[in-house]
Amino acid sequence: MSGHSKWANIKHRKASVDAKRGKIFTKLIRELTVAAKHGGGDLDSNPRLRTAINTAKGANMPNDTIDRAIKRGTGEIGGDDFHELSYEGYGPGGSAVLVRTLTDNKNRTVSDIRRIFTKHGGNLGENGCVAWMFDMKGRIAFEKDNVDEEQVFDLVLDAGADDVVTEDSELVVITPPEEIEAVKSVLDEAGLKYENAEVTMIPENNVKIEGKEAEHMIRLMEALEESDDVQNVYSNFDIPEELIESLT
Repeated sequence: MSGHSKWANIKHRKASVDAKRGKIFTKLIRELTVAAKHGGGDLDSNPRLRTAINTAKGANMPNDTIDRAIKRGTGEIGGDDFHELSYEGYGPGGSAVLVRTLTDNKNRTVSDIRRIFTKHGGNLGENGCVAWMFDMKGRIAFEKDNVDEEQVFDLVLDAGADDVVTEDSELVVITPPEEIEAVKSVLDEAGLKYENAEVTMIPENNVKIEGKEAEHMIRLMEALEESDDVQNVYSNFDIPEELIESLT
C-alpha cells in the first residue's frame, strides 16, 4: 500500500494549494454532477454525493456552486452530459496505472490519455489489463502522532472497518467502500480529526521503481492528473518518498 499512500499524501497537499486557485473546482463540479445524476439529490440515499459534497467543502467550494452542480445532475437546470470512462495501462518499470475520467467528449479524452502515456514512457492497454490488481476500499488517514491508535482501533472495527494499519507517518483505517460513511460518523462523534477520507483503489502488490524510471513515472502521474477530464489516477508503484517529493 506504500506507493499509493505516498502519492496520495502529496496529491492531497498539492490539492490544497490548487484549490486556492480554483484549479480543482472543475473536477469537483463534475463529480457532484455525475453523483447526483446517477444517485439523485437526496443525501440520505446517495453516499457518493455525500462524499463529493464533503470533498468540495474541504476545498472551500462555495455552497451555491455545489448546489448548481447538483441541480445540473438532477436535471433541474441544463448542463453538459458527462460520461464515466476508465482507462488502463502500464507505466515505466512495469507499473500498473488505472485512470478514471469524467468527460463530455470521449474521442478527445482517449486521444489525450494515449498521448500522455506515450510521452512519459508508458502505454495504454486494453480494458481489464490491470484493474484486477486493485481493490476498491475506503481509506481514512490520521497523523500517527496526533491520535490514539488503540482508541481508533476499538471504534472503527465495531463500526465495520476491515483493518487499521501504519503507513510511514500515518495511521490508516481501511474499510469496505460502502462502510466508509458509517466509520467516519463514528470517528466524528468521538471528536477524532482525520487528515483525509476517500474511496480509492488500493493495489494488492507494489512495484519498486528507481532512477530515471521513477522520474518518468512521477511525470506520467502528474500529466494525467493535470488533464481536466481525469478525476483520479491510481498506480502500484513504490518510489522512495523523498524522491517523490523532490520531483514534485
